[in-house]
Amino acid sequence: MRGMHHIPVDRAAGAASFREAVTALKAGEVVGVFPEATISRSFELKAFKSGSVRMAQAAGVPVLPMIIWGSQRVWTKGYPKRLGRTNVPITLSVGKPIVAGRQDNADDINLQLRASMTDLLHAAQEAYPAVPSDELKYLPARLGGSAPTPEQASALDAEEAARRGTPRGSAA
Repeated sequence: MRGMHHIPVDRAAGAASFREAVTALKAGEVVGVFPEATISRSFELKAFKSGSVRMAQAAGVPVLPMIIWGSQRVWTKGYPKRLGRTNVPITLSVGKPIVAGRQDNADDINLQLRASMTDLLHAAQEAYPAVPSDELKYLPARLGGSAPTPEQASALDAEEAARRGTPRGSAA
């Protein structure tokens, strides 16, 4: 992470990180943001936070939708990491840039971003090689896997947040 010059985010007070990201974007840097703010236990897209869109608006740059599929078989919540040469295929898909003008409604742009990323994710899932039967836990319930549904995953996230004493939607 240090080699990529990551910007640490304090999820309880992210204003400084936001400003640093906008400065980096204005300087021509690429800033990667996961709009869900955490890993999805269901392997479906979670609700999006609007920070990535608001950063793009403030910096005057487009949002570039991207998804990663397959990486959940290497590193995800609740399962041991499988680092090294696992021969697990990982797909990165990039969509068309979305222009987020300063006057545009961030929530509307966020909906566009989510729709684009959903299309990219579903296409990547459809094209992905068959997952071995002992790895169905890494496949969404919608696709016949044994991962929790989005509703079940949300309940698990809420339980985890309660155990940690963190408000729902912050650190997970």
